[in-house]
Amino acid sequence: MKASNVADSLILEVADFEVDVLTGVYSEETGQKQPLRISVSVRLKPYDRYLPDTPLGASKNYMDLKFAASDALPEGVHFTLIEAVADHITETLFLQDERVEAVTVKIVKLAISEAGEKIGMTLTRERR
Repeated sequence: MKASNVADSLILEVADFEVDVLTGVYSEETGQKQPLRISVSVRLKPYDRYLPDTPLGASKNYMDLKFAASDALPEGVHFTLIEAVADHITETLFLQDERVEAVTVKIVKLAISEAGEKIGMTLTRERR
C-alpha cells in the first residue's frame, strides 16, 4: 500500500491519575480540595513515518499531558464546575503545541461515589 493511500491519526494518552483540585458547587466543598481521577487524550498531527530512529520531536512528551492536568492548574483557584477544570486543561494543551488537533479530558469526582460508580464528565474540543 502506498503511503499516499493512508491517513494516520496519532492519539497520545495519560489515563486514570488522581489530582486534588479545589472544586465544587456546595458550601461544604468550598475551600477544600477534592480528589479527581483525570484521563487526557490528545490527537496530534502525525509525523510522516515513525522509524526506529525517529526523534522525540516527531511526537509529544506524554508528561506534558499530565502536567496540563496537574501542575498547570492554578494554585488556590476554586473551579465551581469540573467542566471548568477540563476547559483549563484543554486550553493549556492547545497553547503548548500547535500540532495538537483535539483534546479529550475525562474527569471522575471520586468524593461523591457511593458504590464505586464513576460520576463525572468528558469534554472533547477540536482546534478550528
